Parts: sequence; structure tokens; C-alpha cells
Amino acid sequence: MTKESAICIRLISDSDHFDLGDTLSGEFFVDTEDPGSIRAVEISVLWYTEGKGEEDLDVHFFKRIGNDNGDFVDMRQSQGFSTALPTSPLSYDGVIVKIHWCVRIRVFLKGGRDFSSERSFWLGRVPRGQAVEAQQDCSADDAEQQH
Repeated sequence: MTKESAICIRLISDSDHFDLGDTLSGEFFVDTEDPGSIRAVEISVLWYTEGKGEEDLDVHFFKRIGNDNGDFVDMRQSQGFSTALPTSPLSYDGVIVKIHWCVRIRVFLKGGRDFSSERSFWLGRVPRGQAVEAQQDCSADDAEQQH
């Protein structure tokens, strides 16, 4: 019986919080019994929105490591990545919309299958959004009593 392959992602930092312009560095490896079955790996640093309205996604950093060009890279060995983080958009955990940043590793196998894993991080220091409770309108009786 063979075990499922898994992707391990590690950020090289003391924290999951990064400031604008910081360098995000990390490494990953694929825990697999058959490294020859891996056709290619894509490394992306991206942000996406979640919540009301249209969901957006944009890739800030992208790198492809291919085993389909005659070279062989053993993805069981740690593979590094590094990129300078941008000044926007900042991570945001709001009530109506959220902005998430993550490192996404996608593994393409021979035969057309693929699988992926993500490692989230926080860009910037924006406080969490909070719901604002609506104030009640004063009734006419209340207004008269105040005079």
C-alpha cells in the first residue's frame, strides 16, 4: 500500500506577520514515495479576496520547476523560494470582505493529476474589522420628552 503524497511548506521567519517590503523566504518539499511521478511544481505567492461581491486573486510571485524538460529535480529535497513583498494590498479580516495572502505549491503529476497546498501569512498591520451596530432612531415621543 502506498501513502498519499503531501506538500510541506515552511516560512523562514519568526512570525507569520510581515511588513510592507519585507522579504518572504521559505522552502518546501514533497513527501512522496515516487519522486519520478512529479512532472512539475509551481510556487506562487498570491493574495485573494473572500466575502461579498466578486472574488479577486492576483499572483505576486511565480516560479515553475519542471521535470519535463530533461532535467530531474528531486522534490523530496527542500526547494527554496524568496520574494520582496509589495506595499499592497494589505491582509484584512473584515466583516464583509477578507484579503488573504498565501504561498501556494501546486504539484503536477505524470498522467494529468495535480494537488496543492497553501501556507497563509499576514501582510501589514491592519486591525480586524468589526461589525457596527445600527443606532435606533428616536421616536417622536422620545423627542418630545427631551424638550
